[in-house]
Amino acid sequence: MSTAILTGQPVPGSSIEGDLRSLGFDVRVAADAAEAETLLAGVPGEQRVALVDARFVGHVHALRLGLTDPRFPLAAIPGAVTAQPAGRQALTRAMARENSAGGGTTLVDSLADRIVTSLDADGTEVHRPELGSLVAAVPADPQARNEARQAVTDVDDEAVRLKSAVKSRDGFFTTYCISPYSRYIARWCARRGLTPNQVTTASLLTALIAAACAATGTRGGFVAAGVLLIASFVLDCTDGQLARYSLQYSTLGAWLDATFDRAKEYAYYAGLALGAARGGDDVWALALGAMVLQTCRHVVDFSFNEANHDATANTSPTAALSDKLDSVGWTVWVRRMIVLPIGERWAMIAVLTAATTPRITFYALLIGCAFAATYTTAGRVLRSLTRKAERTDRAAGALADLADSGPLAQGFAEAFKKAARRLPGFTAPAVALLGGLAVVLTAALTDFGGPWPVVAALAYAITSGLAVARPLKGALDWLVPPFLRAAEYGTVLVLAAKADVNGALPAAFGLVGAVAYHHYDTVYRIRGNAGAPPAWLVRSIGGHEGRTLLVTVLAALLTASQFTVALTALAVAVALVVLVESIRFWVSAGAPAVHDEGEPA
Repeated sequence: MSTAILTGQPVPGSSIEGDLRSLGFDVRVAADAAEAETLLAGVPGEQRVALVDARFVGHVHALRLGLTDPRFPLAAIPGAVTAQPAGRQALTRAMARENSAGGGTTLVDSLADRIVTSLDADGTEVHRPELGSLVAAVPADPQARNEARQAVTDVDDEAVRLKSAVKSRDGFFTTYCISPYSRYIARWCARRGLTPNQVTTASLLTALIAAACAATGTRGGFVAAGVLLIASFVLDCTDGQLARYSLQYSTLGAWLDATFDRAKEYAYYAGLALGAARGGDDVWALALGAMVLQTCRHVVDFSFNEANHDATANTSPTAALSDKLDSVGWTVWVRRMIVLPIGERWAMIAVLTAATTPRITFYALLIGCAFAATYTTAGRVLRSLTRKAERTDRAAGALADLADSGPLAQGFAEAFKKAARRLPGFTAPAVALLGGLAVVLTAALTDFGGPWPVVAALAYAITSGLAVARPLKGALDWLVPPFLRAAEYGTVLVLAAKADVNGALPAAFGLVGAVAYHHYDTVYRIRGNAGAPPAWLVRSIGGHEGRTLLVTVLAALLTASQFTVALTALAVAVALVVLVESIRFWVSAGAPAVHDEGEPA
């Protein structure tokens, strides 16, 4: 139970007590600052506590946004301030200082606002939600009170709440084909006590059923799979809208929402490949290629964003042109559509699954994703080359974590550390690209079972060490992690295809899926300011260069059939290690929840 302390004299006809109780607060009344301080001291430290001016006039949703969001230790709106346990000490200090200054006299102005001013003076971060058209005020006289009450009446609280549940920057398909009705599904779920995590799980189960339908290989199964995939996406939108509508954010929910999206899509690829196999068409190479391409696209996004997260002097003519194009309405939607975001991508997959064949679906997916990857990466390269930005140690650390270097690469990096300081700034992405190309092309151009891929993998480990031998602060150093991902995944794909035996490509699909999960998990930890996965985990699964070398050695020493078995065992081992550690971390850790905000009211 949370506690709200109403400060000052109650106003006849005010609904503030009832509004606070409807939000789950136990309401107590304090006539002055001294009594408010006493009541504050009596609230258990593990509870949320709020100070609210008894004269407050505003929408209930304004109070909800200001006083119930679980993501922020301290938050405030005009006339109200709240603290969770992590912010309780700062609130108590500010309260004591204010009480000492005011001498415990009857409140003349808003105690809550004075405390927020005191917190700001201390340099304490206080979250202030964007209220938009919502009203939150402490009127000073009857006329101002009447005007504030009229302003509350003029704005539909529920309409604003529904609107703000929708993300402000979604794709065209999501914005116009899903969100107009999914927000009402979110409200229906909220009114029946359903949680975002339950909706997220329902979305996963629906996608898995869709994959199972696709795996039947029948036209009816493909049609059902397409319909269910869209239904899964509707639920995927609904869970975030429900979280924003009811402010039910959680660390576990953020992790589930992020990881389940990848699990749903890649499981669906596997279902399509199984369905095609039932019809006599082997498309496992296409399915694995689609997963590799999509994962590398995401790594490009993550690396670029982390590299520029807190860059200083971050200006670029290319960025200015992009902003200018965004000022023209229709170009915004075109640019969002051509990058093939999840809504457009899933809609395309669903329609093509129902109307065509898995092979055509994968061809379209590969062409669309390749174009999108080329477009976005080229734009980001131009931005990086034309902007004058100084990247921070935090950005360099994030890129190093995303590189996923194992013991071999780290050892070579240490050996090259002094020499790397004298190399040009473009060295890191160049050697990462060349080393990756060498191992993938060697595996592709030589016979399966030969020694040359092993030699190329050893060279790749050396170049990988050189790539990360100095902090990744160069203009294009954000390309290092995606180049390394492409090299590792591409090597597994090529060797499995060259094995040319039943089961090799499905086993490779499982291995890449397990490793990709580890890489996504790394991203979500960094986004949550929780740091990278523990060093022992990276060492135990070898790092990207260790796994690449191991796969080439297995291909050289084993027969094609034995190689398939080894890939399967390796996939299971990696999956078990990374899943157990990931679940342990996200269930028990205090990493902050990460959710996109809805559209401002």
